[in-house]
Formats: sequence, structure tokens, C-alpha cells
Amino acid sequence: MPKHSDPQRPVYVAGHRGMVGAALVRALGVAGYQNILTRTHAELDLTSQAAVADFFAAERPAQVYLAAAKVGGIHANDTYPADFIYDNLAIEANVIHAAWQRGVERLLFLGSSCIYPRLAEQPMREDALLTGPLEPTNEPYAIAKIAGIKLCESYNRQHGTDFRSVMPTNLYGPGDNFDLANSHVIPALIRKFHEAKVAGADHVMVWGSGKPRREFLHVDDMAAACLHVMSLNAETYQTHTKPRLSHINVGTGTDVTIAELAELVGRVVGFEGDIRRDPSKPDGAPRKLLDVSRLEALGWHAQIPLAEGLAQAYDWFLAHQAELRT
Repeated sequence: MPKHSDPQRPVYVAGHRGMVGAALVRALGVAGYQNILTRTHAELDLTSQAAVADFFAAERPAQVYLAAAKVGGIHANDTYPADFIYDNLAIEANVIHAAWQRGVERLLFLGSSCIYPRLAEQPMREDALLTGPLEPTNEPYAIAKIAGIKLCESYNRQHGTDFRSVMPTNLYGPGDNFDLANSHVIPALIRKFHEAKVAGADHVMVWGSGKPRREFLHVDDMAAACLHVMSLNAETYQTHTKPRLSHINVGTGTDVTIAELAELVGRVVGFEGDIRRDPSKPDGAPRKLLDVSRLEALGWHAQIPLAEGLAQAYDWFLAHQAELRT
């Protein structure tokens, strides 16, 4: 087994309580990793340079999955832009710098598809980065994620590190945020349809025209893709990237309309009423689809069909309703 994938060596998952971080811990466990390092925010404040440096000096992880981030919906991004850019910049800078200082062999930074220009050509290729204006509503967050990519690239160029970046499409699955005020479209629809079913409502109202197209990836597929990218030898990875374009898109390569998604969620939940649309509500961008040809060339494809993944997400929601925020 290659040195970097020795299951006995310590692997640090930053952000293990989030949806993606938890999926990474599950995937690493299934893969046989026996020394997975995790810390809660109370145990380790990643915005503190000194605390992060002390942690890396004490634990000496061989690999790092940097999934920790301050995240939120449009309202949160618009209300707390300084928090979103400062906290995410601090987390990335501290973890990546400490990883270099302590000789981490391989690091994976997780970004977001919001790094691409608002009007990027569809499907969005990796080389669309920094070719146009960003979506204004989450620009501070996107700037921070772009900085994370550039940190990895810069440390690789100057210090010869092996720090990699992946950019996921819209994620969903176990551990998602089902708070109707702040959640993304899939958990919001699941909860909305479930509550309508329980209440015996005759219809569910879905925002917008239903025409925008979106791509969705199950979080366990995302975790599997991360482990796959980290398992690649340096030569293989570098062959499919460039010194100043070192990130890789992660998605399914397919999308659905919001109207199709709503119908699918309704069937999964078992709601038998009507689905109505409110065209007075905003649609957002007409399409957001990632070009995943690089990842496919590296031998990885998404495995979980949308209908199957939605059923898993609904099962998780039912099992955790008492714990979810109201």
C-alpha cells in the first residue's frame, strides 16, 4: 500500500461535524483508516493560528481533508459578509500553512462551485475561474474559496507540497441542514413536502418558475470522489491539472429542472397533492452545471442516482426530526 494511504497513519478531517466532513469520516472508516483525527470547534478554533499550529505540532497528520468552513444561505451571506470572508480566509490560511510547516504529505481543500463567474459558460470548466464577475450575493464567501485554491497552488509552486483542491456541485444527503429559513433546495423541499403530507395539505408551493436547471451530488459520492483524488499519485494528478489551475470539479455531469426535482421529491416523500409554483419568487441563475470531464478522465464517476439519494436523505430526515432545528 502506498505510503500516503497507509491506514495506520493519522488523517485529519477538519470540519467533521458538517455534512461533507461527516461523510469523509464515514468513507475513511469504510476504507480501513484507523487513525482519523477530529476536533470540534470547542476543542480547536481553526481561526486561531496559534491553536492550529499547536495541534499540527502535536498530532503530525500525514493527510488533511480541509472541509471546515463557515457556510450559510443567501440571507446569512448578505447579513454577515465580513464574517464569511474573514473566518474562511483564516481557516484556510492557518490549516494550509501549518500543514506545510509540519510536513503533511497530502492535503485536499474543498471549495464550492460558487467560485465560478455568475454567467460562466455551461457546463462550467475549471478554466472558467477568474474569467468574470461573481454572484454578488455570496461574493465574500466565493473570494475566500478562490483564495483557498490559490493558497494550495502557491504552496505547491514555492514549497513543493502536494496540496489539491476539489470543487463540488450542489450537495445533499445525511447530515444536511433542514432549517427552512437557511437550507438549500433539496432539504427545503423534503421538509416542505413532508410537513404538507403530515398536515394533509392539498398542495405545496415551490418558489420560482421551476425552469432553472441544477446539478445535485450525494454527499457520500462526494466523499468517495475525495478519497479517489487523494489516492492518485502526484504524476497522475498533475497530468490532469496545471500549475495554476490545480482544482478539479466534482459532480454528476447531469442536471434537472427545479420543477422535475420537486416532482421527484414529492414522489419520494409520498405527497399526493398538487405542486404549484410561485413565479413572483426569484429563480436565480438559469443553469449551474459543472464540466466533470477531468474527474472522469481520472477514473471516477458518481454512483448514487438522484432518486435513490433522495430516498436516503428522506430516511435520514425522518430518523433525526427531533434533533433538527425548527
